[in-house]
Amino acid sequence: MSWLSGVYSVVISFSIALVASLLLTLLARPLALRTGMVDHPGPRKVHARPVPLLGGVAIYLGAALALLVSLRSHVYAQIFGILAGATLVLIVGLLDDRGWLHHQIKLFVGMPMAALILLSAGIKTQVLSSLLPVRIAPLANALLTIVWVVGITAAFSILDHMDGLCAGVAAIASTFFMIFAIVSGQELVSSLAAAVVGAAVGFLRWNFSPARIFMGDAGAMFLGFMVAALSLKLRFEGYRPFLAGMIPVLILAVPIFDTLLISVSRMRRGLVPFSSPGKDHTAHRLANLGLGQRGAVLVMYGLGLVGGILALAASRLRLTGGFVLAMVVVLATVLAVLGLEWAPFERQPKAGRALATDPRQG
Repeated sequence: MSWLSGVYSVVISFSIALVASLLLTLLARPLALRTGMVDHPGPRKVHARPVPLLGGVAIYLGAALALLVSLRSHVYAQIFGILAGATLVLIVGLLDDRGWLHHQIKLFVGMPMAALILLSAGIKTQVLSSLLPVRIAPLANALLTIVWVVGITAAFSILDHMDGLCAGVAAIASTFFMIFAIVSGQELVSSLAAAVVGAAVGFLRWNFSPARIFMGDAGAMFLGFMVAALSLKLRFEGYRPFLAGMIPVLILAVPIFDTLLISVSRMRRGLVPFSSPGKDHTAHRLANLGLGQRGAVLVMYGLGLVGGILALAASRLRLTGGFVLAMVVVLATVLAVLGLEWAPFERQPKAGRALATDPRQG
């Protein structure tokens, strides 16, 4: 496709998703109140009043509508595969939001099944193909795909703990995937990314602090699954495997870092990372340092932009430069984890049954 044609598809996809998400979120709010899909305040939450929870459905419908309208028929097969996996995680998230599903089901059943749907649609990483023997590489790529999809989907699921955070981070990451796709002439990926950006930004209008509606686990899992699918669909032709693998990690640095921080921190305190929700995430600690909720979220946005810019820089580097950048990022990550462990945060109790895994508790 021509560069101009790609930009046109992106504009159409973004515009449809933005308008649809804006309007559908307005409809989702009274529906959530009428059906009892409401997130009530609690000791592990940052909001002080009941807030509707069906924003994720509006995000999903906005993105799906944009894709079905803006893309051409010859890519519908893969679009339906992506939407099938996205629909599964949305349903699982809705059941979890309603309290009808044990949290381990979504992690060990729902997310892996969605990853398998992507695999069946031919969407998987190829980063290990040139590093392993031909007989082993396909299985290794498939396993890495499942781990990646589950990991990123789960990371976004627990990232939704502060107004505007999850939607904004997803929009920023998808914007960088969109840039890479436009430059490399990948129309499906650029339109897919534009739909996610538009749907997330449209919802963010009603979700930024003070939020009038939450996306719930349904929306957070949907966004996580979609950005994971974007990273797998994006092809880095001519790149060394190391650089091709590093670029998505940099773009998704914020959710990956937040998951790493709470995993390390909770394990140090004798807690199970995904079964011990609390106010110990990156944004919570930043807010406690004096930034407040809005300031913490804006800093997280800034970190997402830094990660995306580093990914663009990495795409211009040779292998040696990529290794140097990776070492700098790893060192900065270690220092950030150590530094934030000293920041004030609310500590969860060790004993007793874990609190209900509400999407706002993380």
